[in-house]
Amino acid sequence: MRFFSYFNRIFRGDRASAKLLLVCSLSSGSLIAYADSPSNVDGSSFMQIQKETQRKKVVVLGTGWAGTSFLKDLDISSYDVQVVSSRNYFAFTPLLPSVTCGTVDARSIVEPVRNIIKKRNGEIKFWEAECLKIDPANKKVFCRSNIDENLAGSNEFSLEYDYLVIAIGAQVNTFNTPGVMEHCHFLKEVEDAQRIRRTVIDCFEKAVLPELTEEERRINLHFVIVGGGPTGVEFAAELHDFVYEDLVKIYPSVKDLVSISVIQSGDHILNTFDERISSFAEQKFQRDGIEVLTGHRVLSVSDRMINMKTKSTGQNISIPHGMVVWSTGVGTRPVLKDFMEQIGQGNRRILAVDEWLRVKGLEEVYALGDCATVDQKKIMEDISAIFAAADKDNSGTLTIEEFKDVVEDIIIRYPQVELYLKNKHLFDVTDLLKDAEGMIEKR
Repeated sequence: MRFFSYFNRIFRGDRASAKLLLVCSLSSGSLIAYADSPSNVDGSSFMQIQKETQRKKVVVLGTGWAGTSFLKDLDISSYDVQVVSSRNYFAFTPLLPSVTCGTVDARSIVEPVRNIIKKRNGEIKFWEAECLKIDPANKKVFCRSNIDENLAGSNEFSLEYDYLVIAIGAQVNTFNTPGVMEHCHFLKEVEDAQRIRRTVIDCFEKAVLPELTEEERRINLHFVIVGGGPTGVEFAAELHDFVYEDLVKIYPSVKDLVSISVIQSGDHILNTFDERISSFAEQKFQRDGIEVLTGHRVLSVSDRMINMKTKSTGQNISIPHGMVVWSTGVGTRPVLKDFMEQIGQGNRRILAVDEWLRVKGLEEVYALGDCATVDQKKIMEDISAIFAAADKDNSGTLTIEEFKDVVEDIIIRYPQVELYLKNKHLFDVTDLLKDAEGMIEKR
């Protein structure tokens, strides 16, 4: 290569000799080389070549499950990767309820982001900051550092991107219930878990103070969990074990005054799971003395009382509490709401993406995790074409084999169908046909 580069430099300034053909006779044959040297290389052409060789800029927002998984699988040698997150660590969130009660230490469920980056040879840049605004028109994100403002330098900055990966998760959904933000604990971050643990111990310390009536002690030791989903149920179970295996030994004088309640708006806790799981959890709570209030909707929360409505009777009731943990699902973050308004998805609760996790309408923006949902094609939109393709003999009907093939194809192309069949306990084509016959007989 040095040989040809040398001749290329020699003839670069000579238009007549700009093209050189070398024929070298070798013992094994001939080597023919053709060197084409440009007669004039201007600065703009050089800059264009340099620009084309630059790596694309990828900005990743978030270091939760989705963002971290993406970073681990990305070929970072092909991209200039920058990560923005308000927390400089990854948290193993399923163990947060265990952290609240000391079953697991907080340090054991976190991994610093910079350690994760180091494992990728340090080619990823990380900025501890919060994304305030996404500008898809100009391909920019605007951020602000949450580090102490007393330190030197500006806290605000912007980043340009060629590709944007949104993985900022979701925030707590309060349903605009008055008093929730002021008087309730949440369980989204490691700091939340540590704060809850301190509050539980404070409730016990307050309850054993002299001059308190028994009723006041009971109120201080009444722990309420709003929300009967996985997080709320697991926290209630962990709290029960923490109280009756550890705290009552330290505070024996109030061991009979402790109570735990779970408030659920639906008819059952864990109502998105199989009925057997929901029933088992309710029976376990009943044996453990954990009160489950189903069919109740919380209207407001104060520093000492929870006001709620019984759905069956419409009656409003109030119960006192020492601590409330709010665990009723997730909502959309403000920065995401603003972004959705810009791209015409303002009427949605969550970002819509295609099967490749690209945000609908934007080829260079991706979203994954709790902040996005795959907008899957509906099977009925394509049903005519699907069955026409399956009818191989053009008879207008499908044989059992043809029907079996089309069902297998549908399950691959429309993953939600497989979930539907499992929920209906339809495991093969025979079950599906029997179910269809049953529906016809009912009609």
